[in-house]
Amino acid sequence: MKLNRRQVLMSGAAIAATAPLGRLASAQTGDVTIGFVYPMSGPNAQIGIDARHAYETAAEIINGDFDLPLPGAKGEGLAGLGGAKLKLVFADHQGDPQKGRSEAERLITQDKVSAIIGSWQSAVAATVTVTTERYGVPYIAADNSSPSLHRRNLKFFFRASAHDEMFSKAMFDFMDAQKKAGKKIETLALFHEDTIFGTDSAAVQTKIAGERGYKILADIKYRNNSPSLTSEVQQLKSADADVLMPSTYTTDAILLVKTMAELGYKPKNIIAQAAGFSEQTVYETVGDKLKGLISRASFSLDLAAKRPFITTVNDMYKKRSGRDFNDNTSRQFMALTILADAISRAKSVEGDKIREALAATDIPSEKTIMPWRGVKFGTDGQNDLADPVLLQYLGGVKFTTIFPESAAVSPPIWPMNG
Repeated sequence: MKLNRRQVLMSGAAIAATAPLGRLASAQTGDVTIGFVYPMSGPNAQIGIDARHAYETAAEIINGDFDLPLPGAKGEGLAGLGGAKLKLVFADHQGDPQKGRSEAERLITQDKVSAIIGSWQSAVAATVTVTTERYGVPYIAADNSSPSLHRRNLKFFFRASAHDEMFSKAMFDFMDAQKKAGKKIETLALFHEDTIFGTDSAAVQTKIAGERGYKILADIKYRNNSPSLTSEVQQLKSADADVLMPSTYTTDAILLVKTMAELGYKPKNIIAQAAGFSEQTVYETVGDKLKGLISRASFSLDLAAKRPFITTVNDMYKKRSGRDFNDNTSRQFMALTILADAISRAKSVEGDKIREALAATDIPSEKTIMPWRGVKFGTDGQNDLADPVLLQYLGGVKFTTIFPESAAVSPPIWPMNG
């Protein structure tokens, strides 16, 4: 059943009378409980594992005492709550939106969480946020990029990172710059999965392509977690566009690349909407076929040259995970940091007060690990200061920032295979 804003807020008001007591009791024991909804099993389990490492790294910094210019790093615990510590509780949505909804309700009613962070897949966030809104519990979209999520008039929804309109605009800005430099870019092929992430991404890219004069030769929507992509790749090969623009999750990204190799399709260029193409698993599996790929991103380790503390934080994460921060894990780390800062300023674990503190957030760029201009939420819960970057894959585990010019450390390789 689709709820309108009035129904959502009335339901939240009805439940609010009982929900705060449990969360207050949690705080009185010295813990502030935060819930996380991620794929912890199934084909995308690595996403959940890496996310857990990112959140545990952020909690280690917040609960400890570190000489870092991050909100909440100095001094143990949450200063506004007398040094209370964060307690993290993880739930497995298994890639199923309805499972995500039920797990969110369990976290709220049984674990008495003060907020929920999630969820990698935007389709899951769409159901989880109906539940968090109904209970008056803040939801932080750490790594959900569908633009439609912040346009539903939800009071308790916040997203610090960019959404796909912002990411796609950066991609087209880059292509415009390449055209101006004399490179041939006239035609595009869109390849996207059929959930809210893929369809929203394709809709945005189609709109911008029309506005900027790019011709779309193929617009291919495929079934998420499809067992075969042979017919879809044959269509891509026949189109032979100047740029392939995939919006796909990890397992599908691997299958796409393997199928392209099997069918002898070697794209001139690939500019990916991150997601699967930000995951180390993809490059460990098919990286030899992806040298020169470009992906949008929220994070660049290159920024550590200007902010050395980023190396310290990345090393802490790498000690847990064996990996560097990537597009997803950097956003996850910042999501908990931003939420903890708001809870400390709220001096409360109650949803309404945390929401007010989140709405008042104003964190400068230099107090983040991101290339953003800062963190300041609009009335829709979206941080419009979350500037994206574009990274190019150079092989192995090496990426380099190529756009925008203010953040670039090397010129792009174009076409992708030199």
